[in-house]
Amino acid sequence: METAFLITIILLISFALLAMFDGFYLHLVRYKLYLHPESRNEHITHTIRALLFPLILFFLYLGSSALAFYVGIFLVAVDIIVLGFDAYMEKDSRAFMGGLPRWEYIIHLMVNGFHFASIAVFLVIKLRVTPKGLVLIDTFSNLPIYGFFTGLVTQLIPGGILMGIFHAALIFKKPVSLYERACKKLNCCQMTYGGI
Repeated sequence: METAFLITIILLISFALLAMFDGFYLHLVRYKLYLHPESRNEHITHTIRALLFPLILFFLYLGSSALAFYVGIFLVAVDIIVLGFDAYMEKDSRAFMGGLPRWEYIIHLMVNGFHFASIAVFLVIKLRVTPKGLVLIDTFSNLPIYGFFTGLVTQLIPGGILMGIFHAALIFKKPVSLYERACKKLNCCQMTYGGI
């Protein structure tokens, strides 16, 4: 069981690091998807997923009741559906930059792979198959690694909330205007479409 928690921790950290690079730097700083009419719907799907992530962490990973677990599973299902819409529209959404670069496509595969693999491994930890059916396990406090795991998840939630709020704000004109002004003053966030 400790090995499974360690694998989940590694997957969550890998996801968080790559998601920051992809979801923040590439989407909001470098390519500014929120500025392009053809990528507006992609930005909205990213916003929904950014808002879902801290909720999934809270309900699925930290929840201690059956209700929290089922809410977490429901949120994961919604996340998968939104991911499907995101992937479907990505080709048209990135027309302004000549399509999605192959290397960014690989990053998307890795980010989502780490995300859903961490969920899958956690489900292996959380569920037991018995002759009476599936049983939820939620007594892990005797494992030393469990405190580290809950600490990590707890630390990821505020960052996830901030990313969700930042994505959501950039749906609206006023925050976009403020962000663009700040970028110009700081001389950062210039759009480029070449290599990394």
